[in-house]
Amino acid sequence: MPALGMKPYDQLPVADGRRQIDEGAAALFGEPDPVESVEDRVADRVPVRIYRPAGSGPGVLVYFHGGGWVVGSLESHDRLCRTLAARSGVAVVAVDYRLAPEHRYPAAVEDAWAATRWAAAHFEPVVVGGDSAGGHLAAVVALRARDRGLPLALQVLLYPVTDHACDTPSYREHASGTNLTAVTMRWFWQQFLAHGEQGAEPEASPLRASDLTGVARALVVTAEHDPLRDEGEAYAQRLVDAGVPTTLTRYEGQIHGFIRMPAVLDAAGRGIDQVADAVHAAVHATAPVR
Repeated sequence: MPALGMKPYDQLPVADGRRQIDEGAAALFGEPDPVESVEDRVADRVPVRIYRPAGSGPGVLVYFHGGGWVVGSLESHDRLCRTLAARSGVAVVAVDYRLAPEHRYPAAVEDAWAATRWAAAHFEPVVVGGDSAGGHLAAVVALRARDRGLPLALQVLLYPVTDHACDTPSYREHASGTNLTAVTMRWFWQQFLAHGEQGAEPEASPLRASDLTGVARALVVTAEHDPLRDEGEAYAQRLVDAGVPTTLTRYEGQIHGFIRMPAVLDAAGRGIDQVADAVHAAVHATAPVR
């Protein structure tokens, strides 16, 4: 990443950070798997990009990109979404939710929910997923879906943000030296929230939700060398304790964001395959008979 000239996002103007993640995506990911079609739409006022693989069957993965709610876009995650669609055989709807600091919490949550409702009206069954800040949005959408009667087949949480406290052992162990530092993550939170007290709200910190009973079954992926590792694993344990069928996989030796880096990290391909297989299985296990 230094060879690509990439810098910590807290050390860049926001516009430069957004440009950096988009422009660096190709070198980190490499060539994506091909899909049959790509279509940009507006889903209940939220821009989305729909990827349809060849011979796609039922269902959809609604995907929320990472980037600390500040950076990231349809472009930064385009190659990942293409490849997930191709390998799962399931359409992917990538969501271009509003970013902070121009649009602070709960704007991203509202956009994620609106796009998921739109997808549910056009596809069946529905999986939600995302990486990092997008994993946070997927977890919150799964909570809303339970409370508002929208059935989900699966939630895929890739090294998700689940708590505002930033005080776990992994925050101390991996505070610096990798692509996501504790300083950068705290900076993301400062951009995201209008005021710090919002961090205690369950839709900002889903780990603080009082009850996870009845949410969609989950796949939670964490990385060993990641400040967010412990809060992701704590959320997986909360799901298990609530009786939610949950698969937790920690990728040893990996850093935050590794799934977007198959050109440089072999584990990324394994992670993508795990997600694609889980999405395929969830969709076909719950798909209605036509």
